[in-house]
Amino acid sequence: MAFSTRLASSLRPALAALHWAVPRQCRGLSTPQGSEPSLNLGGIFPPLATPFAPTQEVDYAQLEGNLRRYASIPFRGLVVLGSNGEYPYLASRERVDVVSCVRRALPRDRLLLAGSGCESTQATIKLTVSMAEAGADVALVVTPCYYRGAMTTAALVHHYTEVGDASPIPVVLYSVPANTGLDLPMEAVITLAQHPNIIGIKDSGGDITRMGLMVHKTRQEDFQVLAGSASFLLASYAVGASGGVCALANVLGDPLCQLDHLCRKGQWQEARDLQHRLIEPNMAVTRRFGIPGLKKAMEWFGYYGGPCRAPLAPLSPAQVEELRSTFSANGWL
Repeated sequence: MAFSTRLASSLRPALAALHWAVPRQCRGLSTPQGSEPSLNLGGIFPPLATPFAPTQEVDYAQLEGNLRRYASIPFRGLVVLGSNGEYPYLASRERVDVVSCVRRALPRDRLLLAGSGCESTQATIKLTVSMAEAGADVALVVTPCYYRGAMTTAALVHHYTEVGDASPIPVVLYSVPANTGLDLPMEAVITLAQHPNIIGIKDSGGDITRMGLMVHKTRQEDFQVLAGSASFLLASYAVGASGGVCALANVLGDPLCQLDHLCRKGQWQEARDLQHRLIEPNMAVTRRFGIPGLKKAMEWFGYYGGPCRAPLAPLSPAQVEELRSTFSANGWL
């Protein structure tokens, strides 16, 4: 795999460079100098899968069961109602109820990031306020995309500025071009990083050059960059990312927290070896098989996966076997 084979040579200088001094701890894994971020997002966040019963209703008992199992893993916090939470298929009331359920079960020292993005600015503000009232610490706001051609830099800056102004909790931008067809423009990110209530971005695009440039261009702001995938977590740390929101953490939470730990300790050989073993399983539960694959894999590791909400369909027996083989080949099963 191209990413895997390039890590050994191309990342070695970048990893060594992680010992440089930078203005803020939120700039990544370097020795902090100066002020701390207002809210430290450093660490691993699993974007929780929303459990459904066979009737297609949200299964809150199974959600609570998964949360009990996750409690022993040293996550920085949890993300609810991200892409892996099937948020487009949930009604607004369901979205708020899921946040309330997670907040009740989550220790106060664990951050709760809640997806509150909607297509209109007005609806996003309304849902963001409701998420805050339900106990969310941070609002994760995806780019509006239905009228993608009209989503200019100016339109997006206006949208997020309005949300940031109105939100009672900090806001993290969310760029996921594989789902939205829209990459939040760099110019918009740089502008929005100056907003006092916008504290970071989850970038799921996988362009490491872009992520490094984001870190560089926002280095004077209280702004943190989060990797949106386990496949490029180590590489994103190499260019200064603060943490990761990784679908694979629903399944392999401890190994991802270990990767985070190894990077922060500068144990790069061990970190590289672990990163290599995570790439194929992560691709399998994201690009290859998506949420149905993620939920199936969760069942093999003691969590409740269950069905997706229609029209997302379950995997075929052949797909299940391919998925299982991917985990086995990398030593996880």
